[in-house]
Amino acid sequence: MFTHIIFFKLKNKNQTIEARNLLLSMEGKISELKEIEVGIDVVHSERSYDLALITRFETFEDMNTYAVHEYHVNEVIKYLKPMLESSKSVDYES
Repeated sequence: MFTHIIFFKLKNKNQTIEARNLLLSMEGKISELKEIEVGIDVVHSERSYDLALITRFETFEDMNTYAVHEYHVNEVIKYLKPMLESSKSVDYES
């Protein structure tokens, strides 16, 4: 199993629900994407990010296919990227 986690910091905190829903819209639309979870930060500390995206794939190659998938690029990244102040990622195999 390959896990891809991204933390997002938004420019406008009022867009948190919109960003979460945009990310969750990928569920069932990309066959390589086996699991998806989106969490909204509840602590709001100085080091907190606003959202966490956890995605799981069978292989690293499947994650790479997802990364360039038409839905991911044209329906998610296209609208999410302008909302972002920054993002960080962690990827690992288990």
